[in-house]
Amino acid sequence: MKISELLGKTHRDNPAEVELDSHKLMLRSAMIYQVGAGIYGYLPLAWKSLRKIEEIIRQEMDSAGSQELRLSILQPKELWDKTGRTDAFGDDLFTLTDRKGRTLVVAPTHEEELTAIVKAHVSSYRDLPKILYQIHTKFRDEPRSRGGLMRVREFDMKDAYSLDVSNDGLDSSYKKMVQAYKAIYKRCGLQVIQVEADSGAIGGKDSHEFVLLADSGEDAIVICEGCGYAANIEKARFSRVDYSTNGQSELKEVNTPQITTINGLTSFLDIPTHKTIKTLCYVAREELILVVIRGDLEVNEVKLKSVLGASEIRLASPKDIEKHGLSKGYISPVGINGFRVIADESLLLGNDFAAGGNKNEVHLINVNYPRDFKADDVSDVAQATEGQGCIKCTDEKLKIKKGIEVGHVFKLGDSFSKSIGATFADESGSLKPIIMGCYGIGLGRLLAAAIEQHNDEDGIKFPVAIAPYQVHLIAIDAGKPEISEMAKQVQSDLEQAGLEVLYDDRNESVGVKFKDADLMGMPIRIVVSLRNLKDNVLEVKARDSDQPEKVPCESFVEKVKSLLTERGFYDLKG
Repeated sequence: MKISELLGKTHRDNPAEVELDSHKLMLRSAMIYQVGAGIYGYLPLAWKSLRKIEEIIRQEMDSAGSQELRLSILQPKELWDKTGRTDAFGDDLFTLTDRKGRTLVVAPTHEEELTAIVKAHVSSYRDLPKILYQIHTKFRDEPRSRGGLMRVREFDMKDAYSLDVSNDGLDSSYKKMVQAYKAIYKRCGLQVIQVEADSGAIGGKDSHEFVLLADSGEDAIVICEGCGYAANIEKARFSRVDYSTNGQSELKEVNTPQITTINGLTSFLDIPTHKTIKTLCYVAREELILVVIRGDLEVNEVKLKSVLGASEIRLASPKDIEKHGLSKGYISPVGINGFRVIADESLLLGNDFAAGGNKNEVHLINVNYPRDFKADDVSDVAQATEGQGCIKCTDEKLKIKKGIEVGHVFKLGDSFSKSIGATFADESGSLKPIIMGCYGIGLGRLLAAAIEQHNDEDGIKFPVAIAPYQVHLIAIDAGKPEISEMAKQVQSDLEQAGLEVLYDDRNESVGVKFKDADLMGMPIRIVVSLRNLKDNVLEVKARDSDQPEKVPCESFVEKVKSLLTERGFYDLKG
């Protein structure tokens, strides 16, 4: 491909109001074009990379025994109503109405349709297990699309679904998919970690994300560098300090004039924060819920949603609190009735707490659970923070790092199959729900993440397996016949060796051509010039090395192949 014929022009300056390196570099190198908010067109360079990512994914999924299919983009809304996810996705779900007045969903994901298809084609345990996958377009009406391809409304995704007769079978399929994912990321040149994650609107019990650690990431990842425990902060567990002492003192009221905060209470009573209880009011499905947690901890709302089985929750407003006859700043679970109470596990690791007194300017001391109040549910609803103890090895302190999610796998269980009626007859003839798993990778985000991880001040440094071209060929004084002929010969020799070449044949200065080569980031750069031809050499430079090499014209192909081999190209081609 000649650059003079390539669609798109490079830009020297960073676009205004663009934060992420990948977004800047993809715009500057003419890889993407913004059509609208969260909607991008892929120009030829990006599309070549995406096709390579797609092929790597397809090879690894096929190797894992998966079957490829193709599902529809539009789905009947009734299908989503069956699973209850119309409300779970909320405003992210984009719908339209056809000429007959039927409401259709523009698919943000495909669990419903896949389950309906499976219902029609799987009837016996003999039909299982199976893993099905597709590479297809999705649409989610994201309220905060940002970061170029990192968070968009329209995107291409590989989604796969495992079908099994038991949870043991699901565990086996899940492991297959995890190994396939690890192979995909390795081949794409990404260094990722596997972390525990919340299932969100997809549902199911267990899930893991594959995360690329990066300062630009929008996800907070909790990591133990001792044992390797890692989890998204939405899911992260930690080792709680036990502050329990012997005995329980008598419950008492204390006048606390104008004391409405935990900090104010600890100062007034001269006690540490962990000796307090705070009660927060949340609204879920129009019900006011009291959430009780030790004063030194904060509520993790994602965990709370999971405990409540609610898709949406919100902190109660002053009007909500007033309507229910509660005293803001003095709310307590002690002596209160008519409310659902969720208690964090931290209340089991302490005693003689100070808490609200349920009337203005009064607190209680020596509050103990369960002596003084009851909870409808005692669960982990606390947010992990830097420096807390690891839940697994306990000795190490947790660290929090930024990360970019580049894949997510879920153990769905039977939630979708029960909702839609996808069953199989077991060996005794009894009907059982199919046990399912779900596995997703966003292709555009993976490409952006690769650029986010592989760049420098000059531009992109493409991993060799997903680079649009392996070689960037530059002709200095391309208008001169001897230069033009030699460049054509170099291109031909490389292409005959199975390599892809981007040839800069433009009538531009050497500086412009070199800057564009660094910006575009192809793994190998070759320069043809009069000076080099006189010495019968070509200048060959790897994008990730500082210095070019003078290579005899007779052996430059072998040199290029050697440089690519060193960077894993031939090993990773599959």
